Amino acid sequence: MPEFVHLHNHTDYSLLDGAAPIKRYIDKAEEFGMKHLAITDHGNMFGALKFYNDCKAQGINPIVGCEFYVNPESHLTKTTTVSGGRYYHMVLLAMNEQGYRNLMLLNSISYTEGYYYKPRIDDQLLREHNEGLIALSACLAGEIPSLLLENNYEGAKKRALFYASIFTDNRFYLELQDHGLPEQKRTNPLIVQLARETGLPLVATNDIHYIEASDANAQDIILCIGTNKKKNDQDRMRFESEEFYMKSPQQMAELFAYAPDAISNTVRIAERCNLTISQPGPLLPAYEIPPEFHSPDEYLRHIANEGLTKRYPVVTAELQQRLDYELDVVISMGFTGYFLIVWDFIFWAKQHGIPVGPGRGSGAGSLVAYSMTITDIDPIKYDLIFERFLNPERVSMPDFDIDFCFERRQEVMDYVTQKYGTDRVAQIATFGTLKVKAVLKDVARALDIPFAEATRIVNLVPESLPDDETTGKARKLTVQSAIEFTPELKELEAKGGIYAELFAVAKRLEGFNR
Repeated sequence: MPEFVHLHNHTDYSLLDGAAPIKRYIDKAEEFGMKHLAITDHGNMFGALKFYNDCKAQGINPIVGCEFYVNPESHLTKTTTVSGGRYYHMVLLAMNEQGYRNLMLLNSISYTEGYYYKPRIDDQLLREHNEGLIALSACLAGEIPSLLLENNYEGAKKRALFYASIFTDNRFYLELQDHGLPEQKRTNPLIVQLARETGLPLVATNDIHYIEASDANAQDIILCIGTNKKKNDQDRMRFESEEFYMKSPQQMAELFAYAPDAISNTVRIAERCNLTISQPGPLLPAYEIPPEFHSPDEYLRHIANEGLTKRYPVVTAELQQRLDYELDVVISMGFTGYFLIVWDFIFWAKQHGIPVGPGRGSGAGSLVAYSMTITDIDPIKYDLIFERFLNPERVSMPDFDIDFCFERRQEVMDYVTQKYGTDRVAQIATFGTLKVKAVLKDVARALDIPFAEATRIVNLVPESLPDDETTGKARKLTVQSAIEFTPELKELEAKGGIYAELFAVAKRLEGFNR
């Protein structure tokens, strides 16, 4: 089998567009015997670290990238004019840590400065932040294929040479794709001609959006979900081919037999990408303590003990023993700074009249947190267990779930940013996933199943399943297990037709990010 590496690929972190879960994606690469694999989700790097770690775990070299949206004029232009709203696709791959840092920087700028329907960057940003990056000219939505489709060969040539002048040392590649689309039949010969005339290298990709050819329908449905359309709607976004799957190296070599260098260059690119992402664990900023205290540990003990006397009119031996035990655990695990930092901004918020919630989750089990007024739930009164929050046997970062008044939470973030610096404060993202009931409801809507019927089907899904008789453990609720334990659902699936499609697609999309 010829050597080949897939370099332009979308996981389900290309939200409601990609239908390729990271695990299946890596497993398929392993099945093909691939030594390298890339991730290039649309306009984001949400899945990059998970992809990196999972590839490493399976002995595959992870190539971290992103398919960016590029406005050639300015990412700051936000108008409905052709130039203001225009953007082209471009794939960027990290060769090393500097490239990875530039990927993250460009991605951040695209959201914080360039967001206009899509997160966008521009030529100037590419000039400034291209070190350690390899660029591919992307799909039909890339600038060069777009110009070729406009019969502007010279314009395409000019832009190709422009990008080559930015990505020096052969870091710009002209991308070939073939999904059987008539537009690609027009552009591919011209891209090859362009490469031969300019000396720019070619690379073959398949713009993967799903793993198997049989996943095409599921990917079409997830597009419908993302665009709030029905499958039978004529005027909607759809892929005009079912070839956007993870093809074998042999299939790719046969598809691009007329340009063998486009195949071999995938390996050359992969071998240039040797990224190591340092993951040293939590790196907390140092908390500045008052001068009368010798160490952060001493200051933490002072605040906690002082708070204990305010919380409890009578401090019993049991209370003091519990507090001392928790403090010993917190300090021995190296989380003194974390407690002081959280205490500080909660104290500041309360001092400034910003409503603060009582705390949620396992953190409510900490007497230290209660004494410091980080939480307002008495763990002694409610017999809450500290070890659910912090356990020396299982070292993990503590996590206080604290709610601030929605209208004034920005003030708290501004305070923390001002105190520790913009490079040390960030908001985290959370992703909803398509769970059993949600995926059935969404797929039913895309298939135009009447609302009442869809609701009836969803209501048939049990809230939980009986424990496994062999192991005694709780069974996981999935679309498949719900069908197995619900005769009405099993009968519906057996009817075939639209019901069979509903359950088949729901099984494919279950657990996807949305």
